[in-house]
Amino acid sequence: MQEYRIKLNNTGEVREFVRAAERCPFDIDVYYNHIFVDGKSILGMMGLDLGQTLNVRCNGSDEAFEAFLREFPERRGNVA
Repeated sequence: MQEYRIKLNNTGEVREFVRAAERCPFDIDVYYNHIFVDGKSILGMMGLDLGQTLNVRCNGSDEAFEAFLREFPERRGNVA
């Protein structure tokens, strides 16, 4: 399991995140404080506070998705 801390700045980045997450054959959980959502759910992701730093927990490994997370300038990288 890998965890990343990311910041999504707008709804366009949320849509890109969900599209990339949907390609992964494993669960992706996104959370901050006590709020957890499915990273593949556009409704769940759009309901998050974009002002928060989000924790992304990948319950598997996918090089393309990990590269996607690292490519955004606001990303802080792997924390686990």
